[in-house]
Amino acid sequence: MANTPIHSGATRILGLDPGLRRTGWGVVVSEGSRLSWVAHGVVSPPDTLPLSERLLWLLDEVGEVCAAHACDEAAIEEVFVNVNPASTLKLGHARAAVMLAPARAGLSVAEYSPNLIKKAVVGAGHADKTQITFMVKRLLPTCGEVKADAADALAVAITHAQLRRSSRRDGGGEVIAEFGAGNLDDNGRTRPLRHSASLRATSPFASRTGRRS
Repeated sequence: MANTPIHSGATRILGLDPGLRRTGWGVVVSEGSRLSWVAHGVVSPPDTLPLSERLLWLLDEVGEVCAAHACDEAAIEEVFVNVNPASTLKLGHARAAVMLAPARAGLSVAEYSPNLIKKAVVGAGHADKTQITFMVKRLLPTCGEVKADAADALAVAITHAQLRRSSRRDGGGEVIAEFGAGNLDDNGRTRPLRHSASLRATSPFASRTGRRS
């Protein structure tokens, strides 16, 4: 997908949703209070390859994404511990390969838990993939159609963009999500939030009872 132009003072962030079969990636530009979409996609190594070659394939492909989109920073989702130890171990292998790609290119790599990403983007810590995709498309209206794995990766990038921009927290210790849907003006710039409840109130998936997700 085509790049958007790099603006002075802008930071290109690569978000990564690791997986051995499908690794989602998404690039956004964070410039002041403005967040814009650059590109997204999914890399899928052939299932017929041995594990070692699939990991090398992921390393090379993600490395090419970093170079192609001139990324400045990267962020990756932490491993979700599966009930199947073998699956968790394989995911860990894939995550290591995916994480090494931006690190090898000299990028800093931040890590975020799945629940934090969901809360930052959707306003609910246990949101499903449909909700994440909906909110990603709302926050990045120019992204067009996006598959679930790529939507997750864009959500990681959005989370990193808002956390690197502001370290403010409310009394409960929750990160204030500055790119919450409904807090964007007509030019795509963020309106200031007084506390994180503002994000939950503007997301159609946030709890209406006031309970924490």
